[in-house]
Amino acid sequence: MSHQSDSNSQSSTFSNNAAYFTTAAQQPDRTHAQRVPDGRISSDGGKGSPPTNREPYNSNNEYFKLLRFGVDSLYLSYQGDLFEHVQARLTQLKQLAQHPEIDQQALAQYPIAGHTFEVKDKGSSVFPYVLEDGAFRIQLSRSSKKLPMAYVKMSSRYLASVTPKEAEAHLHAILNELGTLTDSAHVSRIDLFADFVSNENMESWGREAWVTRGKYIAAYSVAEQFTGWTIGLGGNMACRLYNKLLEIVESGRNDLLPLWKAGGWVSGEPIWRVEFQFRREVLSQHNLVRLDSVLENLNGLWSYAATEWLRLTIPNPDDQTRSRWPIHPLWGYLSSIDWETDGGQLTRSFDATRVPEDKRIFSLGASAIASYMAKNGLTNYADGIDSFLYDLYGYFQSTGEFMGLSAEEFLLEKVRLRGKEFNTIQNREAEKWLRQEEELKRLALEKATADYLRASKGGL
Repeated sequence: MSHQSDSNSQSSTFSNNAAYFTTAAQQPDRTHAQRVPDGRISSDGGKGSPPTNREPYNSNNEYFKLLRFGVDSLYLSYQGDLFEHVQARLTQLKQLAQHPEIDQQALAQYPIAGHTFEVKDKGSSVFPYVLEDGAFRIQLSRSSKKLPMAYVKMSSRYLASVTPKEAEAHLHAILNELGTLTDSAHVSRIDLFADFVSNENMESWGREAWVTRGKYIAAYSVAEQFTGWTIGLGGNMACRLYNKLLEIVESGRNDLLPLWKAGGWVSGEPIWRVEFQFRREVLSQHNLVRLDSVLENLNGLWSYAATEWLRLTIPNPDDQTRSRWPIHPLWGYLSSIDWETDGGQLTRSFDATRVPEDKRIFSLGASAIASYMAKNGLTNYADGIDSFLYDLYGYFQSTGEFMGLSAEEFLLEKVRLRGKEFNTIQNREAEKWLRQEEELKRLALEKATADYLRASKGGL
């Protein structure tokens, strides 16, 4: 069967399943992500019953506002053969990553296609080589017909800046420089998300309200603040409903704020995220294997997840048949998201480095200085900073001397190691620059010595 006919066969699988797909005439209007709120209020004041065919699903009312939706995580595998020279180089770089000396560890980098990947010191028996930066975590196998050449995780930050197709095209170009690919991208896992604002109390229902094929249901809170639900975690399918705004305070995902504002978010409104995780086993059951087929069937995947696999209901104690319980108004909006429409803005700017926030760095620095000043009974700011810096340099000097390094060289080794981990410094280029600097210093010293000798001999 040709690739095209195979793709068509996969694409039709969901649409032929009448259990959770209806014709366009039967479907209620779906929820769309909006760029600017229109102020519309549902007929019940935005608080009550789910929308109907007469009352369209509208994402901009007082009860529910859809901000954006899309692919949050994507795991792909590729069949192929790693180039022999690439495998040899990766073996050397992995050995450098395992080297006891920091200056050698810092050289475990693989620059390619505008990325400076860190080469990890450990892999697995299946994928011994691991390259990572802020966009991709690429695991590579030795040449084998039984195993994929590459297994790749795309970061959610990267997927907030480009479409999945654009991300895969860039990844494909990188992998083509590492080996010969023999098939298109296969999906091992995909996570779909929707960010929304609602005045609904997310802990107002109990576990029995979730009607699901998932095995486990759990509720979470932090410091007595409710943070969300998980359903089916650990299985081939899972769902999370959680306070995304609270989560980004911990993760530092400030890149999402302008995207939410573009979707109509007003500062101070709570932002929740519902997220479905689909593993390869679930996708394969529906004959969805290749990335292009999966992306063509996002509506089907979402509809299956939110109507067949999981539903949030209003329990009816007088009816023991849970399948007849009415759908919760919130779930009416979420289950009807139209994945064939625009899911919202992308950042269109992305830095593949993995740098921590300045806030975290300065927090660690402040903690160290405060501990030093308290230990030494210093309460004057200027005296404390001066004393700390003086003793810090002394630490660099004594520790570096033990290692045969100057204080400056000792610190620079640490910088280069962090540069490898953060994907911010190409250390082989830095090493080349240092050699050039050392050569310039040597030449300058030789010139100064020659000038001194000439001067001591009366300019002869």
